[in-house]
Amino acid sequence: MSLFDSLIRATLPITPKPMVGFFARRYVAGARLEDAIATVQRLASEGCCATIDVLGEAVSDREQAKAAVRDYHQVLDAIVANKLPANVSLKPTQMGLTIDAAFCQENIESVITYAHARGTFVRIDMEDSPTTDATLKIYHELVARHPGATGVVLQARLRRTLADAQSLASTRANVRLCKGIYLEPRDIAYEEPEIIRSAYVNALRLLLEGGAYVGIATHDEWLVCEALGMIGRLGLANDAYEFQMLLGVDPRLRRILAGAGHRLRVYVPFGSHWYPYSVRRLRENPTIARVGLQAFFRGRLES
Repeated sequence: MSLFDSLIRATLPITPKPMVGFFARRYVAGARLEDAIATVQRLASEGCCATIDVLGEAVSDREQAKAAVRDYHQVLDAIVANKLPANVSLKPTQMGLTIDAAFCQENIESVITYAHARGTFVRIDMEDSPTTDATLKIYHELVARHPGATGVVLQARLRRTLADAQSLASTRANVRLCKGIYLEPRDIAYEEPEIIRSAYVNALRLLLEGGAYVGIATHDEWLVCEALGMIGRLGLANDAYEFQMLLGVDPRLRRILAGAGHRLRVYVPFGSHWYPYSVRRLRENPTIARVGLQAFFRGRLES
């Protein structure tokens, strides 16, 4: 890790909120739904689709969770009204998982039912390891009741993921595969970047060979190259997988992949809870700050 990266991580707790907000401009569409709509429309002009996320997690009371459900209903209405090439992603703790699992499942099902009636899909995000079992349980129960209407996420850095990938591949699930951003104990997660890369490739191979629809979520061009090789060897059509990237991260690679005819979905977060999301991203990847500074001195922010 560079001295700059170490400095960013060390100073994050005392970094003024407006400064974090400056860097967040690349990675968060804005505070309002209108900001997210405009961002998705701009991405669509590049040939990309999107998944919209209402920022927020770990709600502490039932009304907060119910408010999040209403927010997602509004997003889904906006997707239909504006004919956006988009679906939605949500976090179980935003839906009340830490309050009550049954209550959380009820809320997620409300969003799935609302989305399915409008021809739209819901991705259930994966959070830190204490929520993994509960999240997968909720996913399995809901996808059984709403086939094709929802998908889930696996994090390659977790040691359990290979077994989870094998299980999901057997049901031809819709899975977003990412490296994972949560720092976990070594006994349950890999720590070395090259080992995480290898785990990602192994899980991706299991999923694709098993017939799962995979959102290949990475900005690591080495992993993109490995994925393209797998796709070619398996003879997969362009509608059998997609690449996924975060808003504002390596837009050039995004355009390369979309321009080559691959489905490319961009994660578009928005909302008033942008600060904890941005801090987590900066902690995970301090290079974001360096890129933001370079963009500032160029006088523009590319997204």
